[in-house]
Amino acid sequence: MTQAMERREGADAPDVNGPHRSSSNLLIDFWRSAVGKKWVMALSGVGLMGFVFAHMFGNLKMFMGRTAFDAYAEGLRSLLYPIMPHGWVLWAMRIGLIAMFAAHIVSAAQLTAMNRRARPIRYQSPRDYIAANFAARTMRWTGIIVALYLLYHLADLTWGWVNPDFVHGAAYDNLVASLSVPYVAAIYLVGNIALGIHLFHGAWSMFQSMGINSPRYNGARKAFAAGFVVVTIGMNCVFVVAILTGFVGS
Repeated sequence: MTQAMERREGADAPDVNGPHRSSSNLLIDFWRSAVGKKWVMALSGVGLMGFVFAHMFGNLKMFMGRTAFDAYAEGLRSLLYPIMPHGWVLWAMRIGLIAMFAAHIVSAAQLTAMNRRARPIRYQSPRDYIAANFAARTMRWTGIIVALYLLYHLADLTWGWVNPDFVHGAAYDNLVASLSVPYVAAIYLVGNIALGIHLFHGAWSMFQSMGINSPRYNGARKAFAAGFVVVTIGMNCVFVVAILTGFVGS
């Protein structure tokens, strides 16, 4: 009788480990794990960093004048033409960027939720702030600012919704007309500063997310993160100031 009751209680006892979910698809199982989400966030971050650098490098054409910059913009629209229809490669790149951006946001949000479930009570001491720097503590907020800045940038120079002087195909004149307005230039500067803060921690932590974490490499990781931000974000801010002050486009 006692053994039967014990078996009954064991059957009614809750599963402290929660429901076990498994899949025959290794990729799905990998994505569901914290390690998988970290890898997705890191690899999508690498792709987005590559875009930021390429975008900055292409914008250097601005210093060569209207003809060179407009030719660069048209060159993006006509990549691989006539092998591929006009504009298709550019749209494929845009779709890829959107996919990476979405993967980055979703993996970051789900990792945050997983961490909160694992530690529902926050630390009651200031050790979080000792261990983490300002960039790490503000990743969520800088990410939101960057997302809003990206939407404004598209509405300004791609779609022309917020640029009253927008002319389709006139990339140089659109850029000058937009950044010559002080409040628009301020939006671009704030957006780039937030992007720089976000990139600094992202470039530093992506190695750790991919398992490359050793005190021997910490100095090199920080140097890489700082150098990347100084070059890309520094030049992006130079573009804005050069147009606002009339050094370019006057």
